Amino acid sequence: MRLPLQGGLPPTGGPVDGMVEIACDESGFSGTNLLDPATPLIAHASVDLRAEEATALLASLRSGFRFSPDEVKSRQFLRQPGAAPAVDWFLAALRGRAHVQLVDKQLFLATRVADLLLTEPSYAAGTRLAGERRADARALHRAGRAAGPDWDAFLAAFVDMLRTKRRDRADDGSVDRFFAARDALLRHAPTDAVLTALDRSRVAAVQARLYAEDRTIPPPLEPLLPALAETVLFWSVGRRRVLVTHDEQSALTADRLRRLQRALAERAGLPAGESPLAGLVMTDSRDDPRVQVADLLAGVARRMPRAVDDGALLTP
Repeated sequence: MRLPLQGGLPPTGGPVDGMVEIACDESGFSGTNLLDPATPLIAHASVDLRAEEATALLASLRSGFRFSPDEVKSRQFLRQPGAAPAVDWFLAALRGRAHVQLVDKQLFLATRVADLLLTEPSYAAGTRLAGERRADARALHRAGRAAGPDWDAFLAAFVDMLRTKRRDRADDGSVDRFFAARDALLRHAPTDAVLTALDRSRVAAVQARLYAEDRTIPPPLEPLLPALAETVLFWSVGRRRVLVTHDEQSALTADRLRRLQRALAERAGLPAGESPLAGLVMTDSRDDPRVQVADLLAGVARRMPRAVDDGALLTP
C-alpha cells in the first residue's frame, strides 16, 4: 500500500499561454547530511518531454541496451558493459530537451554561510538572484578547500550550529564552536571577506530565529530549494511560467514552495500570481515516465558530471 504523497503546491487555475511543464528528479540528496564524502554532489535534473515521448525513449533504451523492463536506474545504466554508448545515446536523445543543475554540497554550505549570516536570510539566497554574495561564497570555498582539515571542521561546526532538531537548544555551545572553527580557518585565509565579516551576535540571532521556527528563513540545510529555483529560472528564461512535476520530496512543502514562488515573483517585479513558478505537483516516479527519465539523467550527471558539463543539455 502506498502512502499519500507529501509536499507540493498545485497551481491555481488551468494552463496559460507560454507555460512550460517540466518533470524533475534528483540524485545524491542526503537530507541535512551534507558532509558525506561518498556523495559530494547533488544533481537536479529536469526534462520537458511529453509522457509519450518519455515512454518511447525508455522503451528504446530497454530494447537497444537490454535493460530491465522495470524502472531503468543509473546504476544499471553505468554498470552495463555497453554503458558508454548507452549514455551517449541517451544524452543525444535529450539534447535541447533537458537541464541539469549540479550542486556541490560544500559550495552550497559556503553560500549558506554568506547568505544566512551576513545578510537578511531570503528564499532567493544561494541562487543567481543573490549575486552580490555568490562571488564571496565562491572565494570562501576556494580558500577553504586549500585549508584542508580546518575547512572540514568549519563546515561541520556550521552544520551543527544550524541543526534545529535538538533536545536541549539552550546554551549548547554550538556558536562558540563555530567561531573557534572560524578562527582556525582564518589562519589560512586572514583576509577572506566572509570570515572576517562574521559577527557573533548576528550569528546567534539567526540561530535563535531558526530555533524559534521562523518560517521567513529558508531551511538552511536544504539544497533542493535553491536547485529548484535555479531550474525554474532556467526554463522560465525571463518570460514563461513553469509548472513542475516532481518525484516526491518531503523537503518541498507547500509553505516553502509558496515562499519561493513569492520570492521569484518579487525579484522579477511581477505580481505573486504571475511568478515564474506556476506550481509543483508531486508524483511517484513509477507512475510518470518523464520523472523516470529525469531520475536517470540526474544519476548519470552526478556520477559522470563531465558528461553534461559541455552545455549540450542546457538549451530549453
